[in-house]
Amino acid sequence: MKNRAESKYLTDEQIRQQIIQNRVEAKVLVISPVGYPVESNFIESPQIEVSNKELFELYAKEQWNGYKVHKNQYIFDQKLMPDFAFQVVEVRPDNSYITNNTSILVLSPETKVELVKTSTDIKIDDVIGQQKAKDKTRIITKYLEEPERFNGWAPKNILFYGMPGTGKTMLAQALANELNINIQMIKATSLIGSHVGDGASQIHELYKQARIKKPTLIFIDEIDAIALERKYQSLRGDVTEIVNALLTEMDGIEDNDNVITICATNNPALLDYAVRSRFEEEIEFTLPDDKDRLKILENNVKILPLECAFNIDSVIEKTKGLSGRDIKQKVLKTALHKAITESKDVIGDEDIDYAIKECRKEFVNSDTMFT
Repeated sequence: MKNRAESKYLTDEQIRQQIIQNRVEAKVLVISPVGYPVESNFIESPQIEVSNKELFELYAKEQWNGYKVHKNQYIFDQKLMPDFAFQVVEVRPDNSYITNNTSILVLSPETKVELVKTSTDIKIDDVIGQQKAKDKTRIITKYLEEPERFNGWAPKNILFYGMPGTGKTMLAQALANELNINIQMIKATSLIGSHVGDGASQIHELYKQARIKKPTLIFIDEIDAIALERKYQSLRGDVTEIVNALLTEMDGIEDNDNVITICATNNPALLDYAVRSRFEEEIEFTLPDDKDRLKILENNVKILPLECAFNIDSVIEKTKGLSGRDIKQKVLKTALHKAITESKDVIGDEDIDYAIKECRKEFVNSDTMFT
């Protein structure tokens, strides 16, 4: 009889453990320092700046472990600064409990991310060549035009990779422009702030704004700046919290419908597997072939302020291996500047040859630096 009673009725400790197990755990908690209540004896609230994320997390969990939190709620410090208020900016999932596994981030006062409507007039047809890349990005267009057709199978995270100057950024701008959607373009290097947690806070704020103003395209250039494979990580310093924040957002703990993330890199092989595995599609951007280089030259020759008298077929041959940006910025612009400096009215073969020689010299020096 005793055994039956024990199996029928749960002890208080067992009930407590069941309650804990049934709680929804907060994966990420983002808080912002607010200050002391108006009735506080303090004249002015101090500026809170967290320089050690790990230490603050230990401190926060010690007093808030087990708290149920929801968005916009206030939680109060009861240790070093009794009654100092923090507001919950984000908690994922909402109405969940702080545990020892919760990642807690404090927004710095200057942390601000704003999404703006793209103002560029770039069209997809303006991206010369890269037909395979343009074809593959049509799935993004289809999804944003008819999201209901995908029923949970939407393209969310895409990697653009290829040599610098091959049109990765330009195609992202063109996509956003033709779809008339918000676009946020950032360089990953800008996320490496002077204070621990700044970059992670920017990532979470970026996606928060994207969800508010969706549909949105988020373009993160030079993703390798923060997402290098572990063995190369010492080159960048400790950016673990930035990478973890990005992975959390890319995994879509929050509803990221109509939010597309495109990251770009010149060196996909250097990316950490944890990041690279999040991309459902990898789209390669290649150097222009003869036909593409001819079109690049023809388009730019039309807008040069001097007449052009150089042999265009010869230039096509001599610019093999150069990107579209190299041809425009390092060949045509350098040739133009040489002609103007020498008071010429025409850009000739000698100006182009000089520019190509200088451009090739840059590549040789660049290769030598990294061997």
